[in-house]
Order: sequence, then structure tokens, then C-alpha cells
Amino acid sequence: MPASAGTLIAARVDGGEVLARFEVDEGAGWCVLWRHSVQGFEVEDCYVNRAGRMVLDRSHLPDFAAGLDHIPGRGVQVSDGQGGYWIEDLDEPVPGDAYVLRPGSMAVDHRLRVGDRVVSLSALAEHERVRISLAGGEGS
Repeated sequence: MPASAGTLIAARVDGGEVLARFEVDEGAGWCVLWRHSVQGFEVEDCYVNRAGRMVLDRSHLPDFAAGLDHIPGRGVQVSDGQGGYWIEDLDEPVPGDAYVLRPGSMAVDHRLRVGDRVVSLSALAEHERVRISLAGGEGS
């Protein structure tokens, strides 16, 4: 593996069981997807492996619903052409190249998408703490 390639891992915080594992090359990205709990549309936060570091790159928000808002000075808001918007150029490194997510019910369906592969974290660990991390790169 190149020095900045890494492994994206989703694992239960309690017990450490690996739920999903993906090899992620330098410059490659992945998204965390879920359905908005009130409106039901899909939201996505997309990350990139930048020199072995997990970096929040952009977010897609199909509506200005509750809790979904662009914060001025944090990325650039652009239309998605369908009534929603992307927040591009966020460029926010994730501290420690990891964070903990508590996947919601299947109505929300938190998922990891890497390329064409999609893993439902809600189906595997609904309401449990799941650590999503990028390991093995230069930033690790």
C-alpha cells in the first residue's frame, strides 16, 4: 500500500467488532448517508483520505429542514439543481482521524458508501456506538 493509503474501519465501540472495512487510497473518498428523521430525504457527509488523514470534504443537504443549515464561512454553498444544496470545500480534518456515530433506526438508516459498496450501520448496530476511523495512513 502507498504510504498515504489507509483502511476505513467501522467497529463497535463496545467489544471492537469490525462491521465494515474498506481500503481507501490517497485522494479517494467515502460518504456517510442517512435519512433525515423528520423530512425523510437523504443527507450525506463525504470525506476524503488526504495524505492519510480523514477530512470532511463536502455535505449534501436536499432541503433547509430542521438542523440542516449552511454556516457562513464554513465551506461554499452551491445548488444541487434539484432544490437542495452542496456545501463544498469544507476541508475539515477529523480530530484523531476517527469519530463515534450512534446509528439510528432503519427509518434513518445510517450507511457507509465507498465506491459502489454500501454497508448499513443501522442494520448491523442500531443505537450502538460505532467508531468510524481511517487507519494506516501517514496521519495515523
